[in-house]
Amino acid sequence: MSTPDTSGSATAAVPVGAALALGDDALVLSHRLGEWAGSAPVLEEEVALANIALDLLGQARVLLSLVGDEDELAYLREERSFRNVQLVEQPNGDFAHTIARQLYFSTYQHLLYARLASGDGPFAGLAAKAVKEVAYHRDHAEQWTLRLGDGTPESHERMSRACEALWRYTGELFQPVEGLDVDHAALEGAWLESVTDVLGRATLTVPSGPRTGAWSAGAGRQGLHTEPFGRMLAEMQHLHRSHPGASW
Repeated sequence: MSTPDTSGSATAAVPVGAALALGDDALVLSHRLGEWAGSAPVLEEEVALANIALDLLGQARVLLSLVGDEDELAYLREERSFRNVQLVEQPNGDFAHTIARQLYFSTYQHLLYARLASGDGPFAGLAAKAVKEVAYHRDHAEQWTLRLGDGTPESHERMSRACEALWRYTGELFQPVEGLDVDHAALEGAWLESVTDVLGRATLTVPSGPRTGAWSAGAGRQGLHTEPFGRMLAEMQHLHRSHPGASW
């Protein structure tokens, strides 16, 4: 797991909203993936998901520590204060749902961090380190998408249902975030091209449902979350809130 480098943190140059958005994305998805501990399909996959979760947790620690106390931000904020996209808070479901969620998010995160790393903004250093981790996350999701989509009739059907169910949450990934200086339209175009290619090679059809507008989903950046998030947050924060000020 990466450890925070807080030299120069909490400076005026760090856009708080963007740091919280990126940090909350990583924190929430890390917790979701951690829920697979002890129940992944095979031991090797349990280790892989745990490693991805730890990578994301390390990213979250760095990002949150840039704008405050990482523990307070993770464990003492209320639901409406979190700025993660709704995609990452969706329940794991079956393994296919977890992989579809990973494919959609890791493709976005890898493209985003590659762009941030190539610039000189406040997140360039973090992105330059994290992009190597996220490249593995993306490859892992792509390989499993191919394996499930072009596998047995049952695995194909499950993967198809998962891609369809989570498609409506992907538009929010490309909503502008204050302080995040990237071309979101270009980012979305690259994401669509990549995801379309992977799904095609996996013999899966690109979902036809809307990704933006009234029939899509996504207001997590504004603090509006889906019902499962409240339950997940209560579980994540329970120990810290039950023993305030405790040290271990």
